[in-house]
Amino acid sequence: MARRNENGVTIRAVAQRAGVSAMTVSNVLNGAGRASAATVATVRAAIAELGYVPNLAARRLAKSRATTVGLLYSNRRTPFLDAVLVGALRATNAHGLQLILRDGEGVSRKEAERMAQDLVRSGADALLLIPPFAEQLSGSDIVPELGVPLAAIATGTAMPDVTTVRIDNRAAMLSLTSHVIAGGHRRIAYVAGPDHYSVVAARLDGFIAAQRDAGIPTDTDLIVQHGEFDYDAGQAAARVLLSRSDRPTAIICSSDDLAVGIVAEANRRGLKLPADLTVTGFDDTILASRIWPPLTVVRQPVEDMAFRAAECLIAALGKTESGVSDEIFDHTIVVRESIARQPI
Repeated sequence: MARRNENGVTIRAVAQRAGVSAMTVSNVLNGAGRASAATVATVRAAIAELGYVPNLAARRLAKSRATTVGLLYSNRRTPFLDAVLVGALRATNAHGLQLILRDGEGVSRKEAERMAQDLVRSGADALLLIPPFAEQLSGSDIVPELGVPLAAIATGTAMPDVTTVRIDNRAAMLSLTSHVIAGGHRRIAYVAGPDHYSVVAARLDGFIAAQRDAGIPTDTDLIVQHGEFDYDAGQAAARVLLSRSDRPTAIICSSDDLAVGIVAEANRRGLKLPADLTVTGFDDTILASRIWPPLTVVRQPVEDMAFRAAECLIAALGKTESGVSDEIFDHTIVVRESIARQPI
């Protein structure tokens, strides 16, 4: 009997559309055989066109165990992503598994769903997600249909259908902001990042809570809440904040890349850092310690978090039913030269 998926599409139908044998389709799905790159591309195009989703239970039984973890990530190359890749590779290599990648913007749920389905069709037996893909896929109707475990790192909250490995982002930003306030700063700006990341709301809440605890009214005009977590968005935010006649004495950023953009624009304007402006980052990527002044940051152990998330996926692969979990790693405030004291 021809193997069918839930849509009634068979491997034979895929083979006919691609003009190859059913065995070739099976080999492409399972990463076996010696199909050429052109044949693989043709088969995958037919799979996508017909909407064929492999029977993962049958594949696992045939292979005795799953062998592939898929990583869904934004196509923006950043030091954060590099740390994720190292952690994921450490885990998959330690267990003799493969790691396959799929990149894209992923801002919309539809795009995130398409990418996840494409990874599963390409042979992924589990999916590792980084923001904003976890936020887009959680609660989607396709999650149970995918039939694979999902795990995400660096989210702002726990999720009911995705295992999460994260830090307490609210507490981390509260601690960092309190440290800046302890240095005498009262006019503090905040650059938040894109709204579709769950960490944005958690970190902003921590920033506001620290000001409230110190009796400092939150000036919403000093909060920049749009753009991406990148250098260009940091520069754009700095142009707005540093053009004010009553410019802030400190700018707290929700990522290292944002902070580096702030520093670049401040230097272009001739400001002396940190005397004229305190700047902080978040993540502690390699950039944070390589610029001048080196950034005071929240350090989250991204590589170790990615390793742990991949380990959770690997553990789930051997179970017929696996629940989701939420693991919170410790964060650290790393103090460097980017903060100058202000007279109180």
